[in-house]
Amino acid sequence: MTMILPRTLPSLSLLGLALLLGLAACKPSAPAATDADLAAPPSMDAPREDTKASASEHFAAAADAINPMTSPREAVIASMHKMMDATSYHVSMKMSGGPKAMMGNEVDFVAPDRFRMEMAGVGTQIIVGDTMYMSTQGRSMKVPMPKNTTSKWRDPGNFKEAEASMTAEGMGSESVEGISTQKYNVRQSVPKASDYTLWIAPDGMPLQMRMNMDSKGTPMTMTMRYSRINDPTLSIDAPK
Repeated sequence: MTMILPRTLPSLSLLGLALLLGLAACKPSAPAATDADLAAPPSMDAPREDTKASASEHFAAAADAINPMTSPREAVIASMHKMMDATSYHVSMKMSGGPKAMMGNEVDFVAPDRFRMEMAGVGTQIIVGDTMYMSTQGRSMKVPMPKNTTSKWRDPGNFKEAEASMTAEGMGSESVEGISTQKYNVRQSVPKASDYTLWIAPDGMPLQMRMNMDSKGTPMTMTMRYSRINDPTLSIDAPK
C-alpha cells in the first residue's frame, strides 16, 4: 500500500500546502513602529538627498507604520505567517465533484513533524518524523520514509518563492458558520498557476480556503476548514 498524501500534494497551491502542513516561513521583516517612532518628525537637518520624498510619501510611510497591513496581499501573507507559526491545528478537507462526487479527509498537525490523516476509503495514516504508520481494513503496517521528507515539506524556500508571485484581492466581509471573516481572492504563478479564495478570522488566522481543481479532466472543488489552532490538547502518537 502506498502513501496517499504525497500524490495529492502537488495538486494543491503553495498556500494550501503551507496551511495544511505547517510550512515554515520567515517572520515579517519589519516590526510595527513604536509610539516614539511615530512621534518623531523627519529630521530637518538631513542632507538634501535624504529629504526628496514628498509630503504625501511621508504621510503614506506614517500610515504604513500605524497599520502595516495596507493591502490585501499583505493581509494574506501576514495570516499565513501566523498559521505557519502554529504549534498544532486540525483541517477538514471536503472534495466535491470529480470521480467520487463528495469525499472528505481529516488532517491533524502537531509541530514539528507529526501528522495524522483520516482519509475516506483509505484509512488512517500517521507520520512521526521519518516513519509512517498505516491502518486500513483492520491491518496496520510501519513504513520508513525517505530521510527528511517532512523537512522538505516545510522548506521555507518553497514558500518564499510562491509569496513573491502572489497577488490578492479583497472581497469584503463574510460570515462563515457565524464567524465574521475577511474574504480574499488569491492568485499565484509559482510553482504553478492557481487561484483560490481565503477567509481570514478576526484573530488573523485563516479560517477557510477554497480552490477549484481538475482531476483527469473533471472539475473539482476543495474546501479546507481550519480549527484547533495552537490547541495544546491535540496530540499525535505513534501506534503501539
